Amino acid sequence: MSSTEATESPIKATTAETRLLEAIETVNGVLLGKASQVRLAFSCLLARGHLLIEDLPGVGKTTLAHALATVLGAHYQRIQFTSDLMPADILGVSIYRRDQERFEFHPGPIFADLVLADEVNRATPKTQSALLEAMAEGQVTVEGETHALPDPFFVIATQNPLDLVGTFPLPDSQLDRFLLSVRLGFPDPAVERDLLVAENRAALLARTPAVLSMEDVAQLQAQCAKVHAGEALLDYVQALLAETRNDRWFESGLSPRAGIALLQCGRAHAFLDGRDFVAPEDIKAVFPALTRHRMTVPSGMDATVEDQAAALLERVAIP
Repeated sequence: MSSTEATESPIKATTAETRLLEAIETVNGVLLGKASQVRLAFSCLLARGHLLIEDLPGVGKTTLAHALATVLGAHYQRIQFTSDLMPADILGVSIYRRDQERFEFHPGPIFADLVLADEVNRATPKTQSALLEAMAEGQVTVEGETHALPDPFFVIATQNPLDLVGTFPLPDSQLDRFLLSVRLGFPDPAVERDLLVAENRAALLARTPAVLSMEDVAQLQAQCAKVHAGEALLDYVQALLAETRNDRWFESGLSPRAGIALLQCGRAHAFLDGRDFVAPEDIKAVFPALTRHRMTVPSGMDATVEDQAAALLERVAIP
């Protein structure tokens, strides 16, 4: 390839794996001081899952979604969830064309590569449920007709803490559709100082180029799925699953579907490290984000889900 061609087509200049690392670095340059959460977001994407971000307003939830969409070169849609939002506002509607004597489907904003469901728990359960089929099966059904969504398809939902006014808790079936859940939290003082004096994040994103393409993402997802998980690693995953079902830790344990999700995320974490096999450390790295939104602690226990997950990881021996 000539230098001119390389300049004109930067996305094709290097391998997808190299560009993936560049994409992570670029997002870290936008969302300062949140490298572990950014890594988990990319792990979630590579594992073909969906991401839930729960935190207070103003800590960077929307910025993370914008940054991911930008570096992925994705067709991006943001849906602001409110109490009066209806399922048709998300999925689309069929409108009768009198001149053609037929109904014509008009796709809603869910038909995008990356969808930000902003403040998802401000909408009613009926509207929240409009995401279920899309997230689980990569398709939507409107008036009996099924429409395929783009592939890859990635949903990032933000959620306000449940003690804030005007929120509707997500049902367990909806929460389980999210592969990982992260919290961003407040930045440390040094990072916050950098944010105070740095360029506005929106202006920075406006001039941030795409590093990957959605074709690259599909290729990387296929490679990630081939990362090897040995018998000893599977033993470790099963031991973790079994221990979560001991009622000393949580109200109820992780399901088999959650176990599959845990292994998928472990593969993605290993892939980001450049390895072709999953290590127990990969499972331990993603376990807290996988359990945070799926589990609840027993009534009367003075501990958080994060505390219990950390203690459980300490108790289960690595084979």
